[in-house]
Amino acid sequence: MKLRDRRISKDGVVIVKAGKYRTQEKNRADALQRLQELIRSVTVTRKIRRPTAPTESSRQRRLDSKTRRGRLKSLRGRVTEE
Repeated sequence: MKLRDRRISKDGVVIVKAGKYRTQEKNRADALQRLQELIRSVTVTRKIRRPTAPTESSRQRRLDSKTRRGRLKSLRGRVTEE
């Protein structure tokens, strides 16, 4: 089931739709709970990722694998009779 609780109107009002239950009270409580969860999830600040340079050994492994792959592909050519 797709929830549409992250909608913001043109006026900047957050709209939380709830129709899971048969009673208005339960739907209202469900909507309030989801709104609280939405606010909690927005207030959490995520750690900024700092990009790191690849290590010398990982660069070497990459170049070795490229060399091996190139050798393998070079063997796929036509066989010439001499």
